[in-house]
Amino acid sequence: MCAEPYGPKVCVFAGCRQLPGSGQPRNRSRPARDETAANHPTPTHTAPPMEAAGSRRRPTLRLLCPKKSLVSPPSPSLRWLLGSPRFLPPLTVAAALRSLPDDASSPDLQREAEELRGLLVRGFDIVGAVHVGSADAGGALELARAVRERLYGERASHGMVGGCVELGSGEIRFVVSEGDGVEAVEVTEVVWEDDPGRLLWEKGCLLRCELPLKLPLYVRSDDTSGIEARFYSLIESTASKLRDPHVSYLIEGPRTTPGESHYSIILHGNDLNSVPHLSRNGSTEEYDANIVSCSKFFPAKRSLSLTRENADAIQITILSNQSFNSSKASTPAVEYFPAPALASLRAINLKLDILCYTSVDFPVAAAVSELVIPGLADQLSIMKKAIVSELTTQQPQLSPYHFVPPGLLIPVTTIYDTRYGEIEEKQSSSLLRDVHREIPSSGVSGGIISLIDGSYEYYHYLHDGIDDNGWGCAYRSLQTIMSWYRLQQYSSINVPSHREIQQVLVEIGDKDPSFIGSREWIGAIELSFVLDKLLGVSCKVINVRSGDELPEKCRELAIHFETQGTPVMIGGGVLAYTLLGVDYNEASGDCAFLILDPHYTGADDLKKIVNGGWCGWKKSIDSKGRSFFLKDKFYNLLLPQRPNMV
Repeated sequence: MCAEPYGPKVCVFAGCRQLPGSGQPRNRSRPARDETAANHPTPTHTAPPMEAAGSRRRPTLRLLCPKKSLVSPPSPSLRWLLGSPRFLPPLTVAAALRSLPDDASSPDLQREAEELRGLLVRGFDIVGAVHVGSADAGGALELARAVRERLYGERASHGMVGGCVELGSGEIRFVVSEGDGVEAVEVTEVVWEDDPGRLLWEKGCLLRCELPLKLPLYVRSDDTSGIEARFYSLIESTASKLRDPHVSYLIEGPRTTPGESHYSIILHGNDLNSVPHLSRNGSTEEYDANIVSCSKFFPAKRSLSLTRENADAIQITILSNQSFNSSKASTPAVEYFPAPALASLRAINLKLDILCYTSVDFPVAAAVSELVIPGLADQLSIMKKAIVSELTTQQPQLSPYHFVPPGLLIPVTTIYDTRYGEIEEKQSSSLLRDVHREIPSSGVSGGIISLIDGSYEYYHYLHDGIDDNGWGCAYRSLQTIMSWYRLQQYSSINVPSHREIQQVLVEIGDKDPSFIGSREWIGAIELSFVLDKLLGVSCKVINVRSGDELPEKCRELAIHFETQGTPVMIGGGVLAYTLLGVDYNEASGDCAFLILDPHYTGADDLKKIVNGGWCGWKKSIDSKGRSFFLKDKFYNLLLPQRPNMV
């Protein structure tokens, strides 16, 4: 049963099964109606049953990631579960990452650990694994323990999670072990958080440290046999110097607007050496109350969003004070060390850039000592392995980049070799993106919200200087859908203009040549032809005889958003809309549709668009009895599918 219609969704798996895309379980059989119970309904919140003396508390699993990230695509695979046992509640899963495309039942754990070392932001950890297409939840848990041991060189002392997903039904079963050596037990209570971002970022924050390095490597001209050993020694000595007394750390709060003042302090290497060690499951209460916490660097009201890159990150700059131990002023000195043989100097240029996650209550000195410095050392080690094989040839140009991929709430880091044309993509479009993020709630009581997965651009009437008022709404919906595929990196082609869309339909023989340059309408079927021709994307089409029947399709639409996550085009009569999600209460049948309206003709003013209802929740029949969808019109719904391969 689902215990709460509001707040977190608490699902107790007892005689229930999880329905694919529904987000809540359904009883296998409907019990006989109890008239007494009907007249005296059970309260939403009930006290937990008393536990017998000596009985073991049943663990609760909390998931911040959407169910789709665990079950989609529905094919045999392995997902690593990420959390932050140090800063989040026990047995909390913040994100799920797919393993490398190997045999899911026997992955290459050493290779997996090396990949995860580069991706994971310090402060996050491996907390479990889920096998899709397997019934062995305990086996997934043991794989997670094994890969974590390879990653950190030690067994996990925190709780670990194992899960398995049945391919046919989408049913998920979890087991947990609350510590190393503790027997795994079945999970009976799973909490799917309604507002996971708030749990992550209201009490958590990011730290960012960028460190450009130019390291001198001397190589004998007549003998390069020892170059790898000297390079390894150079990297190791550089990492060890991060705690030297002459190294200082400038800690600054985020500056979100030009000229804005922010709090800052300087820490020295010997300050960090005196920071008491905090165990992985320790509490910040062990620290002296006078130590500055990370919260000191943020304003009272701060952004809880990661949509602006690093807007909410504490910035850390590393400085080197070579005269730290000198009590008197002195002139610079140069020392000469003659080389035993003819040698050349090779400058190793490195650009380190790391993110760390911590609690806002955590002392910043401890965060630098236990997160930032180990993170820099890890990135040095990763770059060392990438560079060593090319020391005598062209040096790789390695650049770390941070991303918050669609469907994830936490950032990941990837290191690119920019010799091969990898450059940072800048947003060149002036179009509004993801306008639905600012809208109020739908008003559906106890509903489950299923939304588009990823970013899109809002195309509407009069964009690009084209006056398509009265005939171009389906073209605009198609452009919004095309932008989704482009922004998710499924395609690199530009979003087509009205004329280019018409040319495609003529080329495939669907329209006569006179169609090009006309103001003729198009519908869902034409959109599917264009998506197939330009992107190779397949589509499902749902037909309904009347707008009154659209609420009956809410469950099917919810499954689409949970498994595919693409925008949907709705066409009926002479109108077309883009559907971004549904809010559906399966028990009551109450539902709402998240509509992005292409008929808007104003400027790209987000406040005006939201307040005017051009992007918002629409009920089939509103509180005043007005119908949003037409009763006497036939509707087609176009559901583009997410590609399985790129």
